[in-house]
Amino acid sequence: MTVYVVTIPGTFLKEPSASARTELVRALRPADPRTTEFGAAEDLDILTFYPDSTAFSLRLEVEAHDNASAEARARQLATDALRSVGIPEEEVPLGQPVITGIDAD
Repeated sequence: MTVYVVTIPGTFLKEPSASARTELVRALRPADPRTTEFGAAEDLDILTFYPDSTAFSLRLEVEAHDNASAEARARQLATDALRSVGIPEEEVPLGQPVITGIDAD
């Protein structure tokens, strides 16, 4: 298995509260890319909001056998985390996950 860093863009159709953002980061913490060499070197955050916008990017660390599996796993983690903090999927369209790093020995 390989460790991938996957970036998922998205947009909140309804701006989340500060507490919802904090809860979302907490829910995603196990997939924090900073635990990888790539994530630490690039100083990657789990959740990045773009200025004056409800657009964001999630950067997640996942373990998978291939790119497609890594992208699918990251999307599932994101969807589960959003749901766990009470943000319905229809309020947060997610873009296509993209492999932005591979942490290989």
